[in-house]
Amino acid sequence: MNAIFIHTSFPGWCGSLSYAAKVTHYVDSEVGRLGTVLLHRPGPELARLTPRNNDSLLFDAIPWVGRAQEEHDAFAAALRDRGVEVLYLATLLAETLAVPDARAELTELVLRSPRLGDTLRRRITDHLAYLDPAALADVFIAGLAHEELRIGPDRPGGLVWTLMNRHDFVIDPLPNLLFTRDSSVWVGDRVGVTSLAMPARRRETSLTDAIYRHHPRFAGTRLLYHPELEHLEGGDVLLLAPGVLAVGVGERTTPAGAERLARQVFAAGLAHTILVVPVAQERATMHLDTVCTMVDVDAVLMYPNIASTLSAYTVIAGADGDELRVDGPAPFLRAAADAMDLDQLRVIDTGLDPVTAEREQWDDGNNTLAIAPRLCVGYERNVETNAQLERAGIEVIAIAGSELGSGRGGPRCMSCPLVREPLSAG
Repeated sequence: MNAIFIHTSFPGWCGSLSYAAKVTHYVDSEVGRLGTVLLHRPGPELARLTPRNNDSLLFDAIPWVGRAQEEHDAFAAALRDRGVEVLYLATLLAETLAVPDARAELTELVLRSPRLGDTLRRRITDHLAYLDPAALADVFIAGLAHEELRIGPDRPGGLVWTLMNRHDFVIDPLPNLLFTRDSSVWVGDRVGVTSLAMPARRRETSLTDAIYRHHPRFAGTRLLYHPELEHLEGGDVLLLAPGVLAVGVGERTTPAGAERLARQVFAAGLAHTILVVPVAQERATMHLDTVCTMVDVDAVLMYPNIASTLSAYTVIAGADGDELRVDGPAPFLRAAADAMDLDQLRVIDTGLDPVTAEREQWDDGNNTLAIAPRLCVGYERNVETNAQLERAGIEVIAIAGSELGSGRGGPRCMSCPLVREPLSAG
């Protein structure tokens, strides 16, 4: 684990911001006691969703923003009540943008878009140049609408701006930033900044990447994965036990992404076994964590419709240190138990009957966030799943999610653990 003492200031951030902390970032499981988590409180970017664009921005409905914020605040409060440090992505981004190199890098990336044209690009450059770090962070997250750009006879927008629909965006919003799990994943003391598959989400990783490379809290952090690599999303990566990872491949993570992660992890000595798990390429099962999450060191919550059919390929490093050895397929539950050195995994079903199970899986019943062994957060709407967990000895902190769930994500999707107590220390 890397322990880092930081004492620095941000000269461009509203005068000067001191930042001093001794930080240890480390995650080796799904269930070790949660110490620090990265969240993103939904904001103006959700208000950008309309019936015209919600599909392309990957939302199934138009959320009520105020209620979504209330639900998210309750989620964060539930974590704090259990002793978890909650960091907000927007705050970290604003602090990062006080670093000149980070500001220049993220601004250049936005301006690089080939759809802008030279005249509009100059207008956007002028607009962004006058924003302080907090306001610039707001634009990078919530986007910039056509009508928000000051255009006039002395500041022409050019052909591109003139032909745009007045409701279009010159910088697209990032409503899916709510799901911080997908854009980065910690394995041990290293962080993988992932490669998101959907065009609407790809700019998210540029923000996450800049935070990890430029914010002083993360000084010295080594990167395990990079956005320019093969598609890999954090919702598909489960840290089943120290040294054992499961990686789903399907709608978002490609086999090539799973192979690349395996090579990176083995080269860094962070795991001895990777289980690659094919998942149906459907909206309801976009990530592995939509059908399976861990709630104890030996227990998984699984969608019963696939529990007996889910398979896994076991990947280990080859003897020569270069080629990977691939075995399988084998039943996922059997392969996972073997890799974790368990006789078997305990399986808790989502719901009791097929209809309830299907409804609650769609409502992210499987997508729980473990705060500690036998303690997890889940949506209150999944009544049967939560009852099943309680009967199995798992305490459930039930939170509201009627609006948060409109983007197809639960408590695990909305959280990126930065610190968990190592299981060996528990």
